[in-house]
Amino acid sequence: MDPHRLIVCRCEEVSLDDLVKTASMYRCTARELKLRTRAGMGCCGGRTCRSLVDLVIEQVTGQTPTHTVPLGYQPPVRPISFHMLGGRL
Repeated sequence: MDPHRLIVCRCEEVSLDDLVKTASMYRCTARELKLRTRAGMGCCGGRTCRSLVDLVIEQVTGQTPTHTVPLGYQPPVRPISFHMLGGRL
């Protein structure tokens, strides 16, 4: 399997190749990369891919995580039951 086809952000289905190409083309910060690719903007809020996005930025642009705007994430305001989302299970 090609490592560039690896899905980094499962929520938004963003691949490593997408991240590397976008970071190379725009020489962007982690925040810009997040906004351009939607990595970290899914239902988990970046909990699973945040460190990988920072690593891609560090490898491609040479920016260290201390110089980039950190990706923020927030938990949901309050939990909601499946019944409220659309029906009974």
